[in-house]
Amino acid sequence: MPWERKSADTTYLARPVPEAERRQLTVMFCDLVESTALATAQGFPFWAAVGTILRGWALAMQGQGEEGIAQVRQGIAAYRAGGAALLVPYYCTVLAEVAAHLGRTADGLQALAEAHTLMEQHEERWWEAEVYRLRGVLLPRQMVTQQEEAETWLRRALDVARHQHAKSLELRAAMRLARLW
Repeated sequence: MPWERKSADTTYLARPVPEAERRQLTVMFCDLVESTALATAQGFPFWAAVGTILRGWALAMQGQGEEGIAQVRQGIAAYRAGGAALLVPYYCTVLAEVAAHLGRTADGLQALAEAHTLMEQHEERWWEAEVYRLRGVLLPRQMVTQQEEAETWLRRALDVARHQHAKSLELRAAMRLARLW
């Protein structure tokens, strides 16, 4: 997915968005608005919910954090209301990214705890490394967390990514681990 490349890297999220990336986000946002409206008009609530989640993420990345996080939450609730369970851990990581972007560490960690619980319940492990990596990113932001705990989660993310042969997730975990040192 095009937004995966840097979206979960909260160092990336904390910096200003360059003009070229802002234009890409604007185009993506417009596409999401149109596709969500179409899904709603055609009676596809599942796809409308997914569009709402991603539209919320795009809004947050464009600097409209409060509206963005509200839409991500609304989209996840609508997605679940339709009975869907598949991909919820992934959408929880989207929520965690937005929370991290807004400096809401506790909200981000709560979303990741939910993602982890659902991942364990449903054996949906394709995004497991990213759940661990984001936990390793958010933990150092807490006053009570020691660097060793964050390092443990990042190493776990790296191990899982290697085991799954998920090279992009392995690289993300390795880069974050290197920044921690």
